[in-house]
Amino acid sequence: MSKKQFVHPYIPNSEPRVKREMLDAIGMDSVEGIYKEIPDRLRYKKRMDLPEPIISEYSLQRHVEKLLAKNRNSRDNICFLGGGTWNHYVPAVVETIMERDEFLTCYVGDAYTDHGKFQTLFESSSMIGDLTGFEACCTPTYDWANAIAIACRMAARTSGRKEILVAGNMAPDRLMVVVNYCKPEMKITKVAYHKDTGLMDMADLKSKLSKNVACVYFENPVYLGALEEQASDIVKAAHKAGALAMVGVDPTSLGVLEAPGAYGADYAVGELQPLGLHMSYGGGLGGFIATKDDKEFLGEYPALLYGVCKTRQEGEYGFGQVYYGRTSYASREKGKDFIGTTAALHGMAAAVYMALMGPQGFRELDEGIMQRAAYAKQELARIKGVKIPLSGYSYCDFLVDFNGTGKTVKGINKALLDYNILGGKDVSQEFPEYGQSALYSVTEVHTMQDLQALFDALRKICA
Repeated sequence: MSKKQFVHPYIPNSEPRVKREMLDAIGMDSVEGIYKEIPDRLRYKKRMDLPEPIISEYSLQRHVEKLLAKNRNSRDNICFLGGGTWNHYVPAVVETIMERDEFLTCYVGDAYTDHGKFQTLFESSSMIGDLTGFEACCTPTYDWANAIAIACRMAARTSGRKEILVAGNMAPDRLMVVVNYCKPEMKITKVAYHKDTGLMDMADLKSKLSKNVACVYFENPVYLGALEEQASDIVKAAHKAGALAMVGVDPTSLGVLEAPGAYGADYAVGELQPLGLHMSYGGGLGGFIATKDDKEFLGEYPALLYGVCKTRQEGEYGFGQVYYGRTSYASREKGKDFIGTTAALHGMAAAVYMALMGPQGFRELDEGIMQRAAYAKQELARIKGVKIPLSGYSYCDFLVDFNGTGKTVKGINKALLDYNILGGKDVSQEFPEYGQSALYSVTEVHTMQDLQALFDALRKICA
C-alpha cells in the first residue's frame, strides 16, 4: 500500500473510500475545502516536527506506559493530596458495572438507547437527594465549580437579583469558574472569614446582605479544612435578607454531617469524584445540583431531571425525563441556560458506589476518616516547627503550617518524594495569609503505617 493510501488504525474514517464518501456528502473535492476560510497568514506551511506513527498496538502500549512511568501516582506512593479530588478507595464492582457496554456506549441520548441508564441516573439523583436532604437533583454537570456557577444563575433567575455573596474561604479555582460563568451581568462579592478558625465572618456577611443579593454560597466542610459550625446561622441570615442559600459539600461527609436541606438551605452543590471515581488528572469529575421539589427551582434547571412513573403494564414502572418542557434544557438555543452531555457516566458510577455503601456504610466511612484526621493533626503538631493553624474539627482535609520550620512547602514536598510520599497541596499562593502552609487530606485508604511514614519523614526533613 502506498503512503498516500495509508489507513491509520487509530484515526476513524481515514480509509480513502470512506473519506471520499464523506466529502461527496458535503459537496467538496478535498479536505482542503473545509479549511479554505482560514487566512493564509495563519496557516503553518512547514511539516510538523512529530515522530512517525506507532502502528503496532503492543509497541504503542509500551511507549505510553514508559511515558506514564515518569509520573508519581497515588497508587504506588502514599498520597495526601485533596482539596477537590480525594484519594478514596474505589470498590471493584463500581468499575465493573460502569464499564458495561450498556452504560459505556450509551451513557447519554434518548429512550432508544436506554439499556438501564435512565433508571441508574434516577437512582443516582435520588441518593444524592437522600444525602443532601433535597427532593430534586439533576444529571451531573462538568464538575463542582460548574455546579456552583449554574446554580448561581438559577438563583438569580428565581430571585430576580444579580449579586452573589461567596465565602472568601472557598476554593480559589472554583471561584474563578463562578466569576467567569456569571459575567457580565452578575456581581460576585467575597465575604471575609476568620483566619484562626477558617469560618465565615458573620458580621461581614450581614453588612453585605442587601436587596440586590440573590444567593449566599459557602462550603461545608470548608476548603481550608474547617467544619462550618455556623451553617444554620448563615442560611437564616440569607433568608432574612430575602436571599437564597447554597451549600457546597463533599457528599461523602454527609454520613455524619447534617444535610444542607435539614438546616434550611435552598441548594446543595458538590463533587461526585469521591463517590467511586479515581483521582485522575483532568478527569474523573462530575458536579451535582440538588434543590427542593418546587416549580420555582425545577423550572430553572438547565440539565435533565429523571423521574419514575407507572406504565400501562400493571405493577411495572418506567424511568425517564421529567418536567422536560419547563426546563432550559428543552429550549436549547432559546433557553435561559444550557449544558450538554457532561458527566452522566460518572453519575452512574456514583449510583453504584452509593448503593453499595448505604447509610451505615457512609457513617462508618466518615467516622474512620475523622478519627484518622484528628490523629494526624495531633501527631503533626508534635513535630518541631509544625503547627495546625485552624482550631476546631476537620473532616478529611486540614491545614498544616510549616512556617516554623524555615522551609517552604515546595521544598518539603520535593523532599517527601524521596520517601515515596506525595505531600499536601501548597496553598501559599492561594491563601498567602497562612504563609508556608499545605492542605493535607487523610481518608480511609491511609493506614497507621502510612501516617507513621509521613510523621517520620517530616521529622527528618524539618529537623
